[in-house]
Formats: sequence, C-alpha cells, structure tokens
Amino acid sequence: MLLRALTIYVTAVLFMLGISTVPVGAAPSKIGFLVVAADRGYLGNQEVASLVDELKKSYPAALGLVGKDYTGVEGEYAAYLTRAVQVLKQAGATEIVAIPLFLSDADSLLMRVKPLVPAYSGGLPVRWAPAMGHDYLIGQVILDRVEALSQHPESERLILVGAGAVDDTNDKAVKADLDKLLAYVKRYKHFREAETVVYYDREAANAEQKNKDIKSHLLAQMAKHGRTLLVPAFIGPKFDHSMSLTAWLDAQFKNTHVVYRPEELLPHPNALLWLKKTANKETPVAAGQIGVVIMPHGSTQPWNDAVETTIKPLMSKYPIEMAYGMGDPQIIQEAVSRLEQRGIRHIVFVRMYALDHHMKSLTDYILGLSDQSPADPHGSGHGSGASAPPQVRTAAHFSTFGGYEQNPGIVQVLHKRIAELSKDPANETVLLVAHGEGTDEGNDKWLAVMNQNIDLLRQDPHCAKLKTVKALTVREDWPKQREKAVAEVRAAIEEAGKQGRVLIIANRLYGSGPYKKMLHGLTYEINEKGLVDPILTRWLEDGLTRMTAELTSSKDKQSAQAHP
Repeated sequence: MLLRALTIYVTAVLFMLGISTVPVGAAPSKIGFLVVAADRGYLGNQEVASLVDELKKSYPAALGLVGKDYTGVEGEYAAYLTRAVQVLKQAGATEIVAIPLFLSDADSLLMRVKPLVPAYSGGLPVRWAPAMGHDYLIGQVILDRVEALSQHPESERLILVGAGAVDDTNDKAVKADLDKLLAYVKRYKHFREAETVVYYDREAANAEQKNKDIKSHLLAQMAKHGRTLLVPAFIGPKFDHSMSLTAWLDAQFKNTHVVYRPEELLPHPNALLWLKKTANKETPVAAGQIGVVIMPHGSTQPWNDAVETTIKPLMSKYPIEMAYGMGDPQIIQEAVSRLEQRGIRHIVFVRMYALDHHMKSLTDYILGLSDQSPADPHGSGHGSGASAPPQVRTAAHFSTFGGYEQNPGIVQVLHKRIAELSKDPANETVLLVAHGEGTDEGNDKWLAVMNQNIDLLRQDPHCAKLKTVKALTVREDWPKQREKAVAEVRAAIEEAGKQGRVLIIANRLYGSGPYKKMLHGLTYEINEKGLVDPILTRWLEDGLTRMTAELTSSKDKQSAQAHP
C-alpha cells in the first residue's frame, strides 16, 4: 500500500514537472488535430467547416469555434471546444495538437483562448502549432490576391489591410506579421510603394478615432498619382456576402480610384495545404509515406537514359519521381504533386549534382527549407534574376542531400575509367576534366574534391605508376572564366603530349559535353563514359536509407530536415 501511494505521488510530481511517465515500449500516442477558428457567422463558418472536413479525410481532426465574446471555460463557446475534443477522443486520440486558424499569433482572440484550451481537453496533453502567417504558403495566398490586381507594379502602391487590433502594442504585433507577408510579396513584385495597416476591433478603446485616422491615411495614399491596390490580409466575419468585413472595406472606399476585390485569405487552396502541412509536421513519419524526388541536370535522351540506369534498381524500393533540370520550379512542383497524389507526406529531395552545395540554395528556397531567395536563379552563377523563383505548393515536408562526387566510392569509378584506356602507365598522363564553376571559390572547392580523389587513386598500384594525374575544370558556362580555363587544359595536354600519351577522363555524370570542340586539334585519348556506374546507385541508396531511418526513428524528426 505504501509503495502504491509513493508511486502515485511520484507520478503526480513528474506530471506537474512536464516529465513523461509513459513506460518504454508503451503504445505510441495518437495525435488528434483541434482546429481552433473564430466564429465568422454563417457563410464564413461554412468555409471553415468545409476546410476542416477536407482535413478529416486524411487526419483525425475536429473544429472548435470561438467567438469575439468568448468568456472562458464556462461561456457558450465551451460547448464547441468540448464537443470537438470528444470527437478526437472517440477517434482514439491520446494527444491534441491545436492548430490556430488565425493569421497571427498576436490575434487578441487567439491569445485569450490559448491558455484555456487544456481545460477542455479531458486530461489529454495539448500543444499548439504556429499561426498561419509563419508559413510561406500563406504568403502565396497574398501574392495570388496581389497578382490578380496588379498590372504595372513599378508604378503602383500596394497596401495590405489587417484587422482586429485592440491596443497599440497589439497593433504593432499584428502589423509585424503583416509586414512579413508584405516582404514575401516584394520578393516577386517590386512596387513603387508598399505598406501595411491594421484596423482596430470596433470594441477596442478609441477604436472609432483610430479607424478614422487609418481611413484618412489610406485616402491620402489613394489620391497620389498611380494605381493603389488594397488587399485584405485577414480572416474576418462573413455572415453573408454583403455582411462581411471585406464588404465593409469595399464600402469605405467605394467612390475612390482604389483597386480592390473583396477576397480575403479564405477560401484558397493553400489553406488546406497549410493545415495538412501542419499535421504532417506533427505526425510521426511512416516508411510508406516517404517518397523521393531526384534532380539530375538532364540533357538529351541518351544522357537521361544513362542516368536512370543508376536509379532504376531503387524504383521497387521507393516511390521515385524525376525532376530533371537546374532547379526548375515547375518541374519540381509537378514531381512533388505526383508523389502527393500517391499518398506521400515526406519527400527526400536528391540533388544529383557533383558537390553538395550545387543547386542547394536554389532548391532549398523552392522547397520552403529556406527563406533566403538566391540572387542567382540557378544558384551557381548561371545568370541573375530580379525576382525570387516560385516555391512549391505542397503539404509535404522535405529532407535533402546531394554531392555524388564527394562519395569515396567515386574513386572506384575513376579507376575503372582510367583502366579502360591505360596501357603503359609509366608513359601516361591522366587529366580529370570537370565542368567547373563560375566563382573562384566554388571552382576551387570542386578542384579540392577532385584532388582528394586523386590522392586515393594514387594508392592503387596501377595508378601509382602513372606519370601524372591532374584535376582541371573548363568552367564552361562562363565565357570570361572559360577562355582562361580551356587555355590551361590545352596547355596541359600539349605539355604532357611531349612526354607520352595523354588520357582525358570526363569527370562528369555522363558523356564529355563540349570537351572535343574545346580541345579540337590536340592529340589525346578520352573516356566519355562519365561517372554513371552502380557505385552511384549505392550512393543514392545509402542516402535514402539514412534519411528513412532518421525520419522514422523515435527522435525528433525535425533533425532530419534540411540536410546538407
């Protein structure tokens, strides 16, 4: 009896400290998703309910409505939250993740509700996901609204309109979240002027005067030369099409020259993507929900076919889609969408490029793993663009890896390519010739990797007899750098040719690219097979095995995301 009492006491103390008392080997918890949303009136609630009904098709979810006059655990909205929790319990939930269908964590209603939701949970642990404004998918909603209105952004002013501020501090907090959305839009559209404003809740102190001041400011902006775009950035009341916050805003500026459409954040396809993405982030990953997108450079069909011979053995083990190109956002989107249609929730994105930094900044941005848009649309100095590339519209989460040439196994492939040409190593010079990069720093990194491989090659008895093994690049996509680089390669061939045979190994994925044209008139022998080999299959499989193990382990799966 004493032991049992002590056990109960210790368990209670651990619970208060937030320490789990679930024994090792216990059944894993099942997460139920409580979507907490503001009561918007008949039409608005229909939109929200329809959204949550779609979420329910894939996840245990329930809707809990709260109103502006929410008064706490005993108020009339308590029934909606309690009922939603019961639905989740009946679905077997042992843990609740509350998803706030609010643009900002600073929303005054959300801030009132958050600390009280555990009172409705019936003892189930509750944790909160971030509000909508933290995700680029919501930035895309605003961008879509803007693009529907904008004609010549360089001569237009954009004003994003928020709502619901209750005091100056709250106004600044909500405005800060709107400013993030505005910054997202400005990655793609360069307006003459752009700003955000936040209307006050009509019940807030001094709201009438505050809102008059906002209106006066907006009228002054609209009176300036050029088009003014007014874009709602809120989820407001919508009792019907005329009794709504967007209709009210329309009426405020009806006789002005403002460009406006009564379209707020909902409805929009990205809202459901955001809900599913949030659910995916909070749900343990099952092996059957992991898919793969592989992005090689791509070229003619023989090139593509050769690369796919290294991928084909993995097709029966993983759902795989190809995304050939240099980080083409549309091709990547199509590959991601095809995997999602197959039930995939987490995607391993493989940059099948020579070094791990190749295309990383670009594709990390496209996949939403980075907020930093690369100045160069190809991420490696292949040009420049004024705006950011589109980001994928998806509920999937991503892990990535790349850099096949940094795999030690590549040395075995290089050895094969040399052996296929070499006859008298003591009288032969081998030149490994690679594509190269535009920047000196990037090109030096590539040469360093090649020289590491050469050091390993020289440990082989046959390769140790070679006169020289040298790493070179032609920097083929950058005319200024290319001229000097090709001259160095030609000089190396001419000099080595005076002392014996010159063997060139195409240090690229497949083929020899423009090498023959660049080296026209010189005497040498070339192996054009490239690095395509079963060794690359093992590199791919090792990476996918590692990623899958990390994602399906009991550890925090976020540690597996955004790999180098």
